[in-house]
Amino acid sequence: MSTAAADVSKTRAWLMAARPQTLPAGTAPVIVGVGLAVHDGVFTLLPAAGALIGALLIQIATNFANDYFDAMKGTDEPDREGFTRVTAGGLIPPRQVKAAMAGTYTLALVVGLYLVAVGGVPILVIGLSSILAGLLYTGGPYPYGYYGLGDLFVFVYFGMIAVTGTYYVQAVATLDVGLFPAWIPPGTVPTDAVLASVAAAGLSTAILVVNNIRDIESDREAGKRTLAVILGYRWSRVEYAVLVALAYVVPIALWHLTQFSPFVLLPLLSLPLAISVTRTVTTERSGEALNPALERTGKLMAIHALLFAVGLAVPTVI
Repeated sequence: MSTAAADVSKTRAWLMAARPQTLPAGTAPVIVGVGLAVHDGVFTLLPAAGALIGALLIQIATNFANDYFDAMKGTDEPDREGFTRVTAGGLIPPRQVKAAMAGTYTLALVVGLYLVAVGGVPILVIGLSSILAGLLYTGGPYPYGYYGLGDLFVFVYFGMIAVTGTYYVQAVATLDVGLFPAWIPPGTVPTDAVLASVAAAGLSTAILVVNNIRDIESDREAGKRTLAVILGYRWSRVEYAVLVALAYVVPIALWHLTQFSPFVLLPLLSLPLAISVTRTVTTERSGEALNPALERTGKLMAIHALLFAVGLAVPTVI
């Protein structure tokens, strides 16, 4: 273990492994799904809480998996520009990180048992495929995160499925369909939920894009072909800007095309932060600049989600 590693406490090392700067990708979509459920009068506390806890556990377990598998495949170096990886950096033994990954996924499965009882086969499919996708992101014989498919995974699972799934388990809990429904009852995944999910999907993926732009050079050298490596700096920056823009187009679309009140435009209050962090991502390459930009993108997602949820819910609760 290096001197630098020896100076890091065990608690700090585990916190680094969980990567708190990425956790808004797990929590923010659930918050949006709850806000929409309140708007539609289908908010249900226990399914909402289960969705939040499950999303956080899957996010943390996936972070452990990425840390472990990247180190085992040799794609992480101790001197990388990004946030320190605990396995490659010698802060935590690989077997402990692997055990933490397995334990956290197991906890997610335990929480998922309740959600499956409420949501039935759709939630069973979503839960198992989420865990499998998290493991195969950097693990397995064909880690799809190494072949440009990571962005699609995040957009779908940490955006669209997270929002619509959160809404669905609350909506189905209000219906008299019994436990473990075999399919999706009508009205439990409305078009508005799908549209709202695109905003969260854009910002979730933007977090990954910052990470991958920062690591283009080291990933290319390690043979890790993320979408950023494939696209290069210019088009990866365009991707980031488009993803962030989606988060502001969606509330405007909901207000313009549906019966949502002007409160749904509250996320626009976060636009100055979005512009500021986008300027950094589209002009900088160094870890010194992009590490803070990654954290700020996470904060942007959290703020945007809170404002969006409040904007959705306010007309119902006042």
